[in-house]
Amino acid sequence: MSTNTPVGTAARPLRIAVVGSGPAGVYAADILTKSEAVKSGELTVSIDLFDRYPAPYGLIRYGVAPDHPRIKGIVNALHKVLDRGDIRFFGNVDYGTDLSIEDLRTHYDAVIFATGAIKDADLNIPGIELEGSYGGADFVSWYDGHPDVSREWPLDAKEIAVIGNGNVALDVARMLSKHADDLLVSEIPDNVYAGLKSSPVTDVHVFGRRGPAQVKFTPLELRELSHSKDVDIILYAEDFEFDAESDRQIQSNNQTKTMVGTLTNWIAEQPEDLSELTASRRLHLHFLHSPVEVYGDNTGEAGAPGRVAGIKFERTELDGTGNARGTGEFIDYPVQAVYRAIGYFGSALPEVEFDHSKGVVPNDGGRVLDASGAHVPGLYATGWIKRGPVGLIGHTKGDALETVTYLLEDRENLPAAAAPAPEKIVELLESRGVQYTSWEGWLALDAHERSLGEQASAEDGSVQRERIKVVPREDMVEISRGGVAAEV
Repeated sequence: MSTNTPVGTAARPLRIAVVGSGPAGVYAADILTKSEAVKSGELTVSIDLFDRYPAPYGLIRYGVAPDHPRIKGIVNALHKVLDRGDIRFFGNVDYGTDLSIEDLRTHYDAVIFATGAIKDADLNIPGIELEGSYGGADFVSWYDGHPDVSREWPLDAKEIAVIGNGNVALDVARMLSKHADDLLVSEIPDNVYAGLKSSPVTDVHVFGRRGPAQVKFTPLELRELSHSKDVDIILYAEDFEFDAESDRQIQSNNQTKTMVGTLTNWIAEQPEDLSELTASRRLHLHFLHSPVEVYGDNTGEAGAPGRVAGIKFERTELDGTGNARGTGEFIDYPVQAVYRAIGYFGSALPEVEFDHSKGVVPNDGGRVLDASGAHVPGLYATGWIKRGPVGLIGHTKGDALETVTYLLEDRENLPAAAAPAPEKIVELLESRGVQYTSWEGWLALDAHERSLGEQASAEDGSVQRERIKVVPREDMVEISRGGVAAEV
């Protein structure tokens, strides 16, 4: 490398920028600091973590339902990493706008992209663009208080269809069917509580293309459905089909066995006469349904489809391999809203090659590739932007380890940064007027949100609110940078 001081020594640490402060980015930074080369004293590292949002944690803060108690444990783990003081956090800094790839190459020896995936995967069926048809990821962003989405959400439908059989689909269905007052113990923003409180919903239908043994959600997600008060879960005997591959999955996979057992127990305990169910809201789980068309109410101009009035499915059957095929039988469900929750999709990054068919940055084990398939020296990827939106949060650690291992293998051949001094990136951001936030700023915002929750908790102890999220970006920045927003 063309540098007078060896990279990685005490005098010249290896400077790394991580773009994205969700689990993928934090795990990568943490693994770097704990690598054998660092622990042995052979290498020193200096890591800066950038995020486009003023607060850290990425999908944990803006992509997971607020009533998930297990998420607190993940947040605590990420907090401990960033609270050590050996990784700097720069929030409210947008890669591609506030900083370019040239800026990062100038100030760092290597860059790890950990930007995740926040968009909804497309569902290409007629009518999916009608008014009343929504992306599940967009809804998640709204109820999680994402600073870049509208604070209003149209919740005027009594009957709703949710398409998908993964964890996000169940989160969306649970949030739509759950009574707002039961969410007050979570960190739900006030505007979200008000919106859900006014919802007239009575029935939420969740549809999966394959059978009960092929669902993609987890046992925990499934069990959480039964914890909603005044919500009956309804299943249908004709949807319970199992082929040879289903039997193999049930016998060989404990998770599948648990979920199928739970579902079959529920339907066995369900009264034959559904009129005996008394809850004010119902959550229907349907299997072996493939969406064909969303149709409207013809209230648009010149007889145009207008708003969502229903959705048509083709009944499917298992084909012996665990997949499903159409039967030629079609069924309509009258609904006034449709949510597609069939997966997330990554977004292209400025000045970096992107695979638009897969929604990922092309890479070889985390080494970013150019259009010809050659590794771009100094550029790496981890998390969903690397492998696509599959797997649970726990899979991200192994993914980050692979990327970091390659980065460390490459360190002697990384292009030398021209100005690696840590203070230089601060000077650059300030010269551009970027209102960046810091880890200390997050601690201030965190304390502020907790104080809002304490103030809103009932004096008689009937409702204890751990926090209330601050939603507007400008308020988050103002609180984080030392001011107190006038209105949150």
